[in-house]
Amino acid sequence: MTENLEKVLQPTLVQDERENVAFATQTEIDPEDIVPPDPALMDRIYRKLDLRIIPALWVLYFLTSAIRSNVSLALTMNAEEGDTLVEYLHLNSHHTSLGLALYYVGYVVFDVPFNIIMTMVAPHAWISRTVTGIGIVGACMAAMKAAWSFIFLRLLLGIMTAGLWPGMAYYLTMWYPPHRCSQRIGYYFTAAQLSAAVVGLVSAGFQYMNMDRGLTGFAWMFLIYGLVTIVVGISLLWWLPDRPKLRPGEFSGWRRLLPKQKPVLNEEDSRLHYMDMRSTYVPHKWTLKNIAEILLDVRLYPLVMMYFGVVGTGIGLQNYATIIIKSINENWSSVDLSLLSAPIWICDLIGILLVTGFSDKFHNHRAVFFTGPCLVIITGLLVMTYAKHAWPRYVGILITGFGLGPTVPICMTWTAEIFQPRHGEVGTAVAVAVVSGLGNLGSVTTTYALYSGWPADAVHRYRNSNMVMLALVGNSIMFAGVCSLLRRFLGDPMTREEQYSQQHGATYISSSPGDENGAGAINHELKTAETNQTAEPVSAANKF
Repeated sequence: MTENLEKVLQPTLVQDERENVAFATQTEIDPEDIVPPDPALMDRIYRKLDLRIIPALWVLYFLTSAIRSNVSLALTMNAEEGDTLVEYLHLNSHHTSLGLALYYVGYVVFDVPFNIIMTMVAPHAWISRTVTGIGIVGACMAAMKAAWSFIFLRLLLGIMTAGLWPGMAYYLTMWYPPHRCSQRIGYYFTAAQLSAAVVGLVSAGFQYMNMDRGLTGFAWMFLIYGLVTIVVGISLLWWLPDRPKLRPGEFSGWRRLLPKQKPVLNEEDSRLHYMDMRSTYVPHKWTLKNIAEILLDVRLYPLVMMYFGVVGTGIGLQNYATIIIKSINENWSSVDLSLLSAPIWICDLIGILLVTGFSDKFHNHRAVFFTGPCLVIITGLLVMTYAKHAWPRYVGILITGFGLGPTVPICMTWTAEIFQPRHGEVGTAVAVAVVSGLGNLGSVTTTYALYSGWPADAVHRYRNSNMVMLALVGNSIMFAGVCSLLRRFLGDPMTREEQYSQQHGATYISSSPGDENGAGAINHELKTAETNQTAEPVSAANKF
């Protein structure tokens, strides 16, 4: 019986590889006729993709995160010499908070439009443009001489950065099914944490370059990171692969002007990858009506509110880390502050590595893996606010960093997981951009209204600012529950595996918490009217 079933269910096209070596690029298969490939084989193929894609995303995110966040270190660098960013540019608290907040205004306004554009062009070229633009603006920050230049360049940097983070998440869903995304988003999201740690450590060295060739320590930092980022941005045209060729004609027209790339997968692996992605991928041409449907989907806005709280807290901590640490002990020097900021992001990194893998393995319980770290954040905020001595309060900051790590990758993966099956490629692009864009209003709140933006709170060692961030995280927990309830009551569209089961009479075993591949499996026992009937060979007209 088993041998007969294998003959029935094995794709006919596999029997003649000579005629089908270019299956993924030459053949359109009805999605309902697809059996998911062997998970172990797909693991090998996705590891091969990891070696090409993840390092590129990691490096670009490391550098762009450094350019975004190193301004927080510049606020206190070379304080003993009077050459901090605040003193050199004659910034007051309003200038500082406005410049930090305007970055996110530009980001929010252009996030969705830029991500929609990315669906219409070569995504690797769009990412290259974004990274190169960030490098140019970052390098220009070395030439700042007045408050207006700081405010203007921060706004311009936000516009250049718009669409990068959601675009990376969208790009990943082109190459990986949703149940494989969270850990991989976590992989390259660790770049932001290591970047914050490394920038903190390296900034101590830049302080010793203060006024070398007439540049302040922070100017050297801006210039060097900017130039390196420009080089990496241009190299992405060769390094980062374009979208997988799931449909004929993808690489015609103006794409021929782009540099030639070495294929990521060989012909056989491409065919298997095609089959696996078509089991969850829903390609279709989109219109404004499709975008309207995505924006009216009630599942979207709980995700926005989840992101609002955790990203607002994370950015608040990132931008004001040295100021918060300084409030703990006024005797710590500017070099001490740079060094003490680094372990926060090491703890953040550890949190990502420990939690995101389990979130993918038990992907039916995303809310639990989001809520747990949020509770850790709340614990850390309470300790850093109410502990009586300096070092316990500093430990509270480390606890907060640990909890923050996995929240953003889980939130973005959950968004793709909900919207890709329902709305297809454009659903993923628009949804992650809306979540990132509107969610970053939390960043505007914490950078403009808290810490330096709330001068009266300094006498309380920023107790009130910390409690506002605690409330934001509590808000994220509440909306994670709302999101879970909406999915339970409204339901989600069937996956391709479930469609196969329904159309062909195979029994579908849905993925369980213990299914590490998360895609479930097909029980290859056909439902027949007579249990002893011998299955007949599949016809050529009904190929899988």
